[in-house]
Amino acid sequence: MHINLKHHQLSSFLAVAEEGSFSKAAQRLAVSQPALSRTIMMMEETIGARLFDRNTRNVSLTPVGEELRSMAKRVVQEIDSLSGELQRFVEGRRGRITVAALPSVAAILLPTAIARFAATAPEVDIHIRDGLSQRVLGAVEAGDADVGITVRSPSKGRLLHQPLCSDEFGLVCRADDPLAQCESVAWSVFGHRPFIAMASDSSVRVATDAALLQAGLQVSPLYECSFLGTVGHLVAAGLGLSALPRLTCPLTGAGNLVWRRLEAPVVERKIGTVIRADRTSSPATLRFLAVLREVGKELETLAAFR
Repeated sequence: MHINLKHHQLSSFLAVAEEGSFSKAAQRLAVSQPALSRTIMMMEETIGARLFDRNTRNVSLTPVGEELRSMAKRVVQEIDSLSGELQRFVEGRRGRITVAALPSVAAILLPTAIARFAATAPEVDIHIRDGLSQRVLGAVEAGDADVGITVRSPSKGRLLHQPLCSDEFGLVCRADDPLAQCESVAWSVFGHRPFIAMASDSSVRVATDAALLQAGLQVSPLYECSFLGTVGHLVAAGLGLSALPRLTCPLTGAGNLVWRRLEAPVVERKIGTVIRADRTSSPATLRFLAVLREVGKELETLAAFR
């Protein structure tokens, strides 16, 4: 015989066992006493044995009731625990998020976003995978990452891009360079000054190459670097100039540099999130995306007033 008891039946049974009274248990459960009595009677019919000995004054457990009590406690506690975990997951306060991001973007956006998110959702584990743009897109496409953070790219298959912020390109030079006295500089400056560029496979390089082409310039970089810190220190040593998005400047690691707006043309990179359009994101992922949007807006506003 298979005994099938429901959670609310076991909870009702435990309330009567703990209170030693049907009336007190009914008050605790906020149900009528007749309804509680029917629940216990249905349990006894399902089990095929009495659970309580009743008289006008006392309610006591039978041997079967005693045996059921320890079992019921374990089951109810386990179900309550599972229900709590599921509720926290549905609310986005529990789970796991894997974020793939461009290294520069990860360093700019993620620390603030993760700290803010963790303050309200400490049970969510966040894993970071940084890499170049195509690796970020590939990780999201393959399902290895829940969220990608990269520059805006043409729509690709099942990927959905949502904007976070814009990041304008500018000249990076030493603070004692005459160009530092200008409010803005034309891209043509790289036609007669050494150009220190990011590596050819970086999203920053793609944008600078497009800008130079639009300006009608053919520029061969003096140095090509994979890391922003290398670019920054080469410029700081007086070996040339560079063009970088404004938000990346703190990552150059050099204190004697300034950023000046580049014109003719004005170039911006659009930073955004990428998710799979054909998959339902977890509640935690949706909450994290909302935090990322907040941080993106704040960074964009801060850059506008620098």
